Amino acid sequence: MASNSPSPNDPDRQGLANPVDAGKSRLPFEPGSNRKKAAKKTAAPAATTTSQPATSKPKATKATSSQTSAQSSVRQRAFAGVPEEVSQRMARRMALFCGIPTALGMLTFIVSYFIVSQQVLKLPTVAVFLVSLGFFGLGVLGLSYGAFSASWDEGRVGSWLGWSDFQTNVGRAIASWKEARARES
Repeated sequence: MASNSPSPNDPDRQGLANPVDAGKSRLPFEPGSNRKKAAKKTAAPAATTTSQPATSKPKATKATSSQTSAQSSVRQRAFAGVPEEVSQRMARRMALFCGIPTALGMLTFIVSYFIVSQQVLKLPTVAVFLVSLGFFGLGVLGLSYGAFSASWDEGRVGSWLGWSDFQTNVGRAIASWKEARARES
């Protein structure tokens, strides 16, 4: 019995209408189309198909087989996801820009306990809460900044602070959101 879900190598399911055109102006791991629309397109034809036994497989000719393997290799490159080098760079930056403020947020409780227990200063509970909340909030912002400030190009590391990469990547994200919104309308 055939299932109604598209195959994993289906370009509509992966979010790209044409995997060959995907690498021209986008990064290798950047999706090219809206996945919601792709799901709507594939749901209607799948409902009208007849069910076939799972054991029957279409016989492929030699030409069809070579075309399929060439298309699948293009799809694999287009849908490979975030390259390992880029994801490691993002993870390091996220750990740095989130880890330091989060550690300071936890350290706030330890330092304030020491100050109050040694009667060095009488700290209001609200002050401790607001300071720790501020550090934890910076930690949350650090997660986003860490991902967006990393260079998304495989061969380029980028600067230590990553401000220029942050501006470039936020611009890419905003353009992608606008494009998706325009397609939905």
